Amino acid sequence: EAQLVESGGGLVQPGGSLRLTCAVSGFSVSSEPMNWVRRPPGKGVEWVSSISARDGSTRYADSVKGRFTISRDNAKNTVYLQMDNLKTEDTAIYYCQAGPERGQGTQVTVSS
Repeated sequence: EAQLVESGGGLVQPGGSLRLTCAVSGFSVSSEPMNWVRRPPGKGVEWVSSISARDGSTRYADSVKGRFTISRDNAKNTVYLQMDNLKTEDTAIYYCQAGPERGQGTQVTVSS
């Protein structure tokens, strides 16, 4: 059974940084494209970033490009999202997703 568990969210001031972690069990993070998505307050889910299974290439939404970095550690079967220069509009619940499988999410609040 696939399981994805996110952690690392919290309250941070604008301009600050957080690193989100997605611990995966039930499949290998190197065998599936891995994604981070988010749900801002009162809005629908939006895609943030992905990392390819085949070659580890990465893609980012325009809104986070240059500020966020997705990575994975195959040995730990974990995916990360490093978020720098956070903005208030980054406030959301962040989810790790692989295909139809999604974790429970971790809250990120950017506020002064």
